Amino acid sequence: YVMLLTLSPYTPTYQDRVSPPGVMIRPYLNGFTIAFNVSQPSTWQPYVDSMHHFLAAYDDKVQEEKNIECVSGQYFIQGGNESEEKKACQFKRSLLQNCSGIEDPTFGYSKGQPCILLKMNRIIGYRPGAGVPVSVDCKVQKGNESDLRSVDFYPGNGTFDLMYYPYYGKFTHVNYTSPLVAMHFTDVKKNYLVPIQCSLNGKGIINNLNSDRFLGRIIFTLNIGN
Repeated sequence: YVMLLTLSPYTPTYQDRVSPPGVMIRPYLNGFTIAFNVSQPSTWQPYVDSMHHFLAAYDDKVQEEKNIECVSGQYFIQGGNESEEKKACQFKRSLLQNCSGIEDPTFGYSKGQPCILLKMNRIIGYRPGAGVPVSVDCKVQKGNESDLRSVDFYPGNGTFDLMYYPYYGKFTHVNYTSPLVAMHFTDVKKNYLVPIQCSLNGKGIINNLNSDRFLGRIIFTLNIGN
């Protein structure tokens, strides 16, 4: 009990060996295979519903009410007592453009061009990229590279802006909204299982550890039928 009293509920005691972040995708319904037929809405509607549910916290009005506009391109470092509530930067779903679900409520699924969202796991105090924004790229994990002919990334060129870091923890960073990168798969081979690997790229990022498929990268399968 006495030892527990020495631990801070706000920050980890030891932060000198912070591991690089893992990643996760949305929608995530039935494992890491996203399979649907364009002509059968019942096969892709669950993915669409999942995306809208996840992005509700990113609605522009919600972000404007809860969070502040920050300076892009630099870390948002906040001083003061560690128990003080920290401000959080706005991440509006409109930044995701064609993958925001605003203009196209089906996130491309009705056209066979699905959007998938990538988010980094939260790590208290971590400053990814050592001053340079971490970027995302995607490729065919195994097989013919031409099976994946085109991917668009949002926002911008698919980077995690520095202003969303560092994260100060759930007790003080209560309105923190994890930044996202949207991957819009606009041209994928149809009626075929296409294994995709999307990776983080940046200084200090590890994305090639065979024993951990979620560290700095994620592997999933697209199966898009007509």
